[in-house]
Amino acid sequence: MTVATKLFRLCFTLLLVLAALYAGKAGWDHYMESPWTRDARVKADVVTISADVAGVVTEVRVRDNQLVQKGDVLFVVDDARYASALASADAALAVQQVEKSRRGSEAKRRAALDDDLVSLENRETAAFAAGSAGAQWRAALAARKLAQLNLRRTVVRAPVTGYVTNLHVYAGDFAAVGAAKLALIDSTSFYVMGYFEETKLPLLKSGALVDVRLLDGIALHGHIESIARGITDRDATTGRELLADVNPTFNWVRLAQRIPVRIRLDTVPRDVPLVAGTTCTVSIAPPVARARRMS
Repeated sequence: MTVATKLFRLCFTLLLVLAALYAGKAGWDHYMESPWTRDARVKADVVTISADVAGVVTEVRVRDNQLVQKGDVLFVVDDARYASALASADAALAVQQVEKSRRGSEAKRRAALDDDLVSLENRETAAFAAGSAGAQWRAALAARKLAQLNLRRTVVRAPVTGYVTNLHVYAGDFAAVGAAKLALIDSTSFYVMGYFEETKLPLLKSGALVDVRLLDGIALHGHIESIARGITDRDATTGRELLADVNPTFNWVRLAQRIPVRIRLDTVPRDVPLVAGTTCTVSIAPPVARARRMS
């Protein structure tokens, strides 16, 4: 073997070693020091739908996973008792209206008579009776408005535009007040929550542009909306005496805590169906990409 061949093999081996060291250093910097995380999830505002009045569900007008518009009817509660309550409130209001008019006319009549015919005490009594009748009329009016509101609330409508999910209401079910019957995912509220290691917080700034890649490979763009200012300390709880119950042991291997970072999606293509709860990868856009997106 010639000297030239030995030198060539030595140089080639050194180049391979240097390339491996460079690749290892680059991989270490990328995975350990770059502002990115695979621990991120797509989220959305979930509105829990329940009946405001109790009764038997007579009709369900939506299907599971259906897109509904704000104001669309979701389900209907039996309104017979609430229609009867409204009729009773109308009758009570009519009675109080008559009583209010009678007491008011009586007070005006006594106020117009001479002092020789009607005493001051009788005038005050008539005025007080008129005032009491007016108060009872206003109470009856409020009761009628409440009965009218209850009747209107028998029709449960969508408060936002979104997708019906986890539908658990059927015709014949009894809807209790406040009992959740379905969930509605606001279609305009999708965002990403990225959980970054605390060692990477100095690299994160509000408003910074980020790249989001879903697990199926679809790329989205957004920016950091806010960074959480607190997480739960699992090693410090409160004892029975309301004193701090601190864990006496300490792990020598310290794992970096993960901080929630809320990311607003700038644009979402129409053909990309976002699903709350799915995972994704979030990384801070490099300077070149940021300059291109800002221009």
